[in-house]
Amino acid sequence: MEILSPAGSPEALRAAVCAGADAVYLGFGQFNARRGARNFSRDELASAVSYCHLRGVKVYLTLNTLCSDREMAEAVDCAVQASKLGADAALIQDMGLVRALRQAAPDLPLHASTQMALHNLDGVKQAADFGMTRAVLARELSRRDIAYICERSPIEIEVFVHGALCMCYSGQCFMSSVIGGRSGNRGMCAQPCRLPYGWGEELATGHPLSLKDMSLAGHLKELQEMGVACAKIEGRMKRAEYVYIVTKVYADALREDREPTAEELSRLEQAFSRQGFTDGYFMEKKGPDMFGVREEAKNPRELFSKAKAAYEKGEGPGVPVKFYAMVRAGEPVQVGVEDKEGRVVTAAGNIPEVARRRVTTQAEVDAQLSKTGGTPYEVREVRSLVEEGLAVPLSALNGLRRQVLDGLSGKRTAVPQRRHGEYKVGARYENYRGEPDIYLSLRRVAQMTFELVKARPDLITLPVEEIAAHPDEVTAAIKRGVPVAAVLPRICFDRELPGLREQLEGCKGAGVTDVYVGNLGLVPLCKETGFTLRGDFGLQVFNSQGVKEYKRLGFHSLTASFELKLAQIRDVSKAVDLEIIAYGRLPLMITENCAIKNQSGKCVCSNVNLLTDRKGVRFPVERAYGCRNEILNANKVFLADKAADWKRAGLRAIRLLFTTENGVECAQVLDAYRGKGNYVPNNYTRGLYYRDVQ
Repeated sequence: MEILSPAGSPEALRAAVCAGADAVYLGFGQFNARRGARNFSRDELASAVSYCHLRGVKVYLTLNTLCSDREMAEAVDCAVQASKLGADAALIQDMGLVRALRQAAPDLPLHASTQMALHNLDGVKQAADFGMTRAVLARELSRRDIAYICERSPIEIEVFVHGALCMCYSGQCFMSSVIGGRSGNRGMCAQPCRLPYGWGEELATGHPLSLKDMSLAGHLKELQEMGVACAKIEGRMKRAEYVYIVTKVYADALREDREPTAEELSRLEQAFSRQGFTDGYFMEKKGPDMFGVREEAKNPRELFSKAKAAYEKGEGPGVPVKFYAMVRAGEPVQVGVEDKEGRVVTAAGNIPEVARRRVTTQAEVDAQLSKTGGTPYEVREVRSLVEEGLAVPLSALNGLRRQVLDGLSGKRTAVPQRRHGEYKVGARYENYRGEPDIYLSLRRVAQMTFELVKARPDLITLPVEEIAAHPDEVTAAIKRGVPVAAVLPRICFDRELPGLREQLEGCKGAGVTDVYVGNLGLVPLCKETGFTLRGDFGLQVFNSQGVKEYKRLGFHSLTASFELKLAQIRDVSKAVDLEIIAYGRLPLMITENCAIKNQSGKCVCSNVNLLTDRKGVRFPVERAYGCRNEILNANKVFLADKAADWKRAGLRAIRLLFTTENGVECAQVLDAYRGKGNYVPNNYTRGLYYRDVQ
């Protein structure tokens, strides 16, 4: 099992390698999920790849952010440059970038970032179908979920084992962008989840969204037995000393086939923790014990000082090599070296002379060839054949040793031969020029009143479980000429799929033909059950290449990311129908941990649950599929008076997202978007449709 360590800077990279990492991941350019890290210039990346490959360490490039159309060429260029320098793989979130790199760098291996929110086997298989060679699983999965996927996965599986936990599923958090304009999907998360919050009228004194750092130290053997290919350590924003300490604990334990000791666990906690660590998701023990904050602790100066000294002067575990030598009368001296991957380099010296005074012995030859100090190599074995009575100058043996090691270094750092092409935008699809349809996205059947159906919206969507529970009401609406589509959950574990399949059959029986899909892991099920695919906001459609890729996958329509401006949406090439969420409380987070139950000690999802920040702003918290939570924005997006703007964006439809509204409010909002009445929400926002998002 590979130990993969963070390298937020060249110093951290050296620390990781010296501590025993098998691979490092780093950022180059602006398209990575830690844009605030030091990251690497082109020259630094070239040096880093050479340094790592010489020592048998792989280098993975993080390109795991969303790219706009104007940024796509630059993002592709980053990947192509890294590929030409020999980077071993790139981690990707954006489906448009996946498509573009198949064209521009077809031989560069791609890994599905955890930002893709892959959490079931079908999602992993979809990543494999896109040509990805590894999938990084969501951090919320339990041991049984990981084991199930590993046993059946067609590609490698990577699992986080140490570091910060986000409250929200990675790639599905919009809290930082909607509230402050700094997008976690663009590498600029401001971490509002770490701030204090209260409930209802309470003061914001608690930290109900701040999880402890995870640590799966103690589960390494189990992960290895499951077939996990890579154990990943989080921390590109952390200092190099932290990287060294954490990497060394995990690398030593794995290399020595054991779990970390109590003393090593103490070192992990000294290096960084939030009131300890948690393995709650892995062990299926969710709840208040998983939460913690960073406290002012004693500065581990001595620990960090020792770590710094170790990686500044050290070379890490060393690259194991074997030496071969042959000293025979009448033949040039032969020296060869071989690494564990089977690379062999040989060199020939002068013909040895007959010894007059001092005879060269086998022990002397072995001793000279074993002197690899100041290099990354560690001699594990020397096999030499030395005939008696011959003399070879020690300087000659030293020279041959240096010669073959230099040759081996050249082979180890050689850049792989890969194909690279030009990024081409491709066909341009025209914008829709008609009047956009108006879709109503309801959360409960109770909102679908007689008056609302009578108003004849172009489409109503409801959660799949609501339709399955109330098929007669849905059938009645369809018979009255209003089509109804099912909205699938963004998160659905493998063990939940049989229940979802049953609900989908219920939807089909009610007359539903279309489904909104917000995660790749549900695409196969929907195709299998014969539904028309519509893309929900969870797919993170951010550019024209992404639209084309989802069209190739079979999507009939897509929802543009609400982190895009209207001007950017207008410029997206619309290979399929595109819609936006033009009204409602935007979803800020979807969480595996139930903040409601953590706070109250019991399940009270049916109550009004409001999370209150330090300024008194209240965020509704509602139940999501599978007893998860969805945290909604305090203010509603309202664009009814901006119709001219969204009509110019070439949209096939706009969607009005109703969450906390009753049926009467839903009808009033629909009227407003049809240019009738004078409805305006008490507190509203324009969302991000007119703001630049970092």
